[in-house]
Amino acid sequence: MALQVTNLQRKFIIKNEDKKDIELKDPNPDMTPEEVIKFYSSEYPELTTASLSGPTVKGEVAVYSASAQIGTKG
Repeated sequence: MALQVTNLQRKFIIKNEDKKDIELKDPNPDMTPEEVIKFYSSEYPELTTASLSGPTVKGEVAVYSASAQIGTKG
């Protein structure tokens, strides 16, 4: 039996203010997951303080989740 190596596709999920999932495409498979989050932080400012978790493998897709670190001042 021959071993077959396949690369997993990556998907990045963030939750918006309404707690709805926003799916972000992988801009470059050579980027680290942290670099992808930084890449999208200009469009989604909440990602500047987000924590990244994952990947969770679903089929042939590696899913990374980003959740914003929201706190209170004072």
